[in-house]
Amino acid sequence: MPPLMLYDTWSRTLRPFVSIDAGRVGMYCCGPTVYDHAHIGNLRTYVFEDILRRALVRNGYEVRHVVNITDVGHLVSDADEGEDKMEKGSRRTGESAWTIANRYTDAFMSDWRALNLLAPSVWCRATDHIAEQIAFIVELEHAGYVYRTDDGLYFDTSKQDSYGHIARLDRAGLQAGKRVGLGAKKNITDFALWKFSALDVKRQMEWDSPWGRGFPGWHIECSAMSAKYLGTWFDIHCGGEDHVAVHHSNEIAQTEAAYGTRLANFWMHGHFLTLSAGKMSKSGGDFIRLQTLNDRHIDPIAYRYLCLAAHYRSNLHFTWASLDAAQTALNRLRHAYAGWPEGGAVDARFVERFDARVNEDLDVPSALAVLWELVKSDSPAATRRATVDSFDAVLGLGLRDWTLPATEIPDDIQGLLDERMRVRLERDWAKADELRARLRLLGWRVEDGRDGQRVVRISADNPDHIAS
Repeated sequence: MPPLMLYDTWSRTLRPFVSIDAGRVGMYCCGPTVYDHAHIGNLRTYVFEDILRRALVRNGYEVRHVVNITDVGHLVSDADEGEDKMEKGSRRTGESAWTIANRYTDAFMSDWRALNLLAPSVWCRATDHIAEQIAFIVELEHAGYVYRTDDGLYFDTSKQDSYGHIARLDRAGLQAGKRVGLGAKKNITDFALWKFSALDVKRQMEWDSPWGRGFPGWHIECSAMSAKYLGTWFDIHCGGEDHVAVHHSNEIAQTEAAYGTRLANFWMHGHFLTLSAGKMSKSGGDFIRLQTLNDRHIDPIAYRYLCLAAHYRSNLHFTWASLDAAQTALNRLRHAYAGWPEGGAVDARFVERFDARVNEDLDVPSALAVLWELVKSDSPAATRRATVDSFDAVLGLGLRDWTLPATEIPDDIQGLLDERMRVRLERDWAKADELRARLRLLGWRVEDGRDGQRVVRISADNPDHIAS
């Protein structure tokens, strides 16, 4: 197998991946803020991370995969202004912040399973790790990076020459060009570690601390929880590209100040899902949930397939037509696979080519092209099935778990199909075509392939439903 090459946002280079601890990989992925449903743009990042994990396993690694749930501390503004998103969600729904956190966590888990994402080794909630976050802030305070204002504790980024390197931030330019007031912050890039509860407002989520009652900032949770479950120097940290400039810059700053590391050896980021109007966002009118797809009778795995068709470091432009095309391609693959017998051996030549594409920075679109070349090849059907099984360990399309939908074929239709099969064996092509046309008039479309004859019930609701 060729070496695994991965793009590292920190160095802006493609680097050969070698784990810190031989044979084991620690991977931390920024999870959702559970004040609302995830949209399919959010979910694209988790599909990329799932492919990464599967690729690591294929390369022989044991992966400890940690995903956080942000259920407190994420303010509506990256400038540490405004209210906590959980409090905002509570006001929107009229329910407690704790109730909506549980509801949207459950909804996110449901989406996770629907996309056939591997369950992480650890799910960790911010609210379950307040003590760890306070302890981390104490470390930063001892190191001299913390100052106090009227509304909270802040990290002093001016003490770190390396701050913002991952995003290649022009700190001087940001400071000179600022268009908003800093409030009590010393520098525009400084960020909140702990926010004090307002004296005249009772918050739903607040805790005692050495500095006063309040709640943690957003960034401290990831530094604290990754340190708890993976240590202060681990292999891979993932997230969306929108995390680079603020959230991940701040995570790195915290861990570098407390422990002298940049947290992770590799920083990897998935790019946006875009619409004609731009990036999908919860604040706009373009919020598409996975449930939206279900309501349109589109399989969530078709969305996974669509994500695989674009490289994780390129924007994926979403249209309903492209999703329909992904559903069609997935149906064809499923039906071909279901028609192949068990018992074959993998084709090493195809596996070698597939793995070469996956190991080149997860070039899954090219790996899919190898898969389709195999599907259309003259390899024995059992060989194709075994080899596609091997591929699906990385692609995660769940082909082995899918079964042909049960459809009852009327006796008269089955009789015509049997007769058509007989005349085809006799190479009476004219008669076979006549029977095909007759079946079409009766509402059934016949498809011929190397693996036999299949019939499709013609239906506006289910045009690709293949019976057998």
